[in-house]
Amino acid sequence: MNIQAYIDTVGNTPLIKLQKLSPNPDVTILAKCEFFNPSSSIKDRIVKFIIDDAEKTGLLKPGGTIVENTSGNTGAATAMMAAMKGYKAILTMPDKVSLEKQNALKAFGAKIIVCPTTAAPDAPDHYVNTAIRIAEETPNSFRINQYDNKKNPQAHYESTGPEIWEQCGGNVDYFIASASTGGTISGIGKYLKEKNPNVKIIMPDPIGSIYYEYFKTGNVPASEGCTYQVEGVGEDHIAHALDWSVVDDVVQFDDKQAFGVGRRLATEEGILAGGSSGANVWAAIELAKTLTKPSTIITVLPDLGVKYLSKMYNDEWMREQNLL
Repeated sequence: MNIQAYIDTVGNTPLIKLQKLSPNPDVTILAKCEFFNPSSSIKDRIVKFIIDDAEKTGLLKPGGTIVENTSGNTGAATAMMAAMKGYKAILTMPDKVSLEKQNALKAFGAKIIVCPTTAAPDAPDHYVNTAIRIAEETPNSFRINQYDNKKNPQAHYESTGPEIWEQCGGNVDYFIASASTGGTISGIGKYLKEKNPNVKIIMPDPIGSIYYEYFKTGNVPASEGCTYQVEGVGEDHIAHALDWSVVDDVVQFDDKQAFGVGRRLATEEGILAGGSSGANVWAAIELAKTLTKPSTIITVLPDLGVKYLSKMYNDEWMREQNLL
């Protein structure tokens, strides 16, 4: 018999070749399908890694409450694992998070608190500040702290990066991943560069996020509140989990580009993934157009498109947003 505990199904996701979307016959685009994780997103990796460590070090005690600010996927992973392990979960999120994500967290038994997307980073009703306050006020609580916790990129350095390297046999020229906390691009990027310093690490960033300007100028621009519609990428403050030293370039995209390629993934590749997946593959396509020699681009598909049926896969919603 080969029987696993459900929590042990985190990781070891497939790396697949996109069959139709590469615009250049000499460029292979490979995608790491992170929606194969049990809560259907890449965030299962960091939450499991951080909770395991917190239990070992005594930061998270039996009967405790896990608190976290989330754009939905870290919340789903937290709510799922809290249910498995007998913890309570309180999760804060901006109001642009899809109803599918919000309802999934409730289904796991978590309490959710929805905050205004437009709240400034220093405002008390910003979803990060709300989570910090709740953690401070809740006895026997532990906060995942995904934006600043160095164990976030470490989880990807120890798991996702080695998986990718083994699966592609070391054949990778470019790695592309959008960022919010920055854990994915930092951990995987560090691992790949240690294996091959010539690998280029590229980060797509939505227009309205501060990361593009920060990378290009070193200045932290005033945030307009991340009012773009793509969820889980870009940011209105600098996350300390993001290791800028591994990033070679940042490219900007908009909602129409991300959702358009995301929908093409479904209709042309049969892959139902989320908007951040569309953004990552859009950047891979644009890069492939510029390359003049055989190359391999690897990217990640962070989550499942079922989480966005009311948004990017809803024609009426797309028309209302002027995105079709």
